Amino acid sequence: MNRRLLFSLAIVAILVLAALLIWPKWDLYKSGQVTTLNEKEVPFFILKETNLEQLASDLKQKGIIEDTKSFIDVGEYKDLSAAKIAIGKYIIAPNTKVKDLLNGFKINSKGNGNAEVEVEVTFNSCRGFQQLEQMSQKVSRCIQLDSALLMDYLNDPETMKHYGFSKEEFPAMFIPDTYKMFYDTDEKTFTKRMAREYKNFWNERRRAQLQNVGLDRPSQLYTLASIVYSEQSRIHDEWPVISKLYLNRLDSGEKLQSDPTFKFCWGNELDKVQRLLYEHRDIDCDYNTYKNRGLPPGPICLVSSRVLDAVLNPVDVDYIFMCARADYSGRHNFTKFYREHAQNARRFQHWIAEELKNKSK
Repeated sequence: MNRRLLFSLAIVAILVLAALLIWPKWDLYKSGQVTTLNEKEVPFFILKETNLEQLASDLKQKGIIEDTKSFIDVGEYKDLSAAKIAIGKYIIAPNTKVKDLLNGFKINSKGNGNAEVEVEVTFNSCRGFQQLEQMSQKVSRCIQLDSALLMDYLNDPETMKHYGFSKEEFPAMFIPDTYKMFYDTDEKTFTKRMAREYKNFWNERRRAQLQNVGLDRPSQLYTLASIVYSEQSRIHDEWPVISKLYLNRLDSGEKLQSDPTFKFCWGNELDKVQRLLYEHRDIDCDYNTYKNRGLPPGPICLVSSRVLDAVLNPVDVDYIFMCARADYSGRHNFTKFYREHAQNARRFQHWIAEELKNKSK
């Protein structure tokens, strides 16, 4: 066999070997360049630990990919095991390359998927003894966190101790708003985030304002704000007025005598009661400001930063009495004189009685 023939055979052998080595990778490269089928953004959730086979099946069922085998092959080449696929919410953009889709599902150094998106977590209107339970339920509707699991964690004395709160004051750490969080946020991460938001809110400026209004701790201001908001949830410009009214009572040593505080003591029993009576006030409860001086042990509802800031900035008034107006405005009459307050109260009670009488006809 001459040298030229040997050389030709060697070249052919090298080319065949190169083809055998390169072709699979070329095939994988082409598979990775295939784009998704969706023509608009599609939300996609990974709710539990998932392997490539199940992920491919779910994506096909959603109409995002067609060739599950190629998808799995590319994922295996990228060593994307179940432990490396991040639980969470994703937004699949139109015509996303398979390789980019797989890279997006991969867990990064922060424990999230590279393309994982945050969701909005909103909680508000949480009141009464079960305010944290209500919050837990609302949070669980936004992220993949069981409300019972969150509630158990929040009720753990060690959790309260870790964040420096008593059981009664612990709700003051949670400021209602809309927050961005990852869908797979757990109970510890959620609580840690709320503690950070609390710390950010109570900066040096606000702590100085706290001293100016004569209170020692942020939780005390939060408790006062919860009373203010429970008295007036509709008309925001009354918040600084009601705040100063109660601060005046605290300064003078008078009882706050706030109806929402004794109503808090009854739980849900007075929800449909239109007229609160003296017998309702006569309940032995640490939160009842008709029987106890000073602020209650903790908040009676969760309040937003807007309410907190309003209470931190009370207007300069000398009022110590307030009574709902005898109309549907939702506003109050304020005064420093008991005689005038008594007249306002009689006027309001008469109006209520007439309204109830007319409705019963």
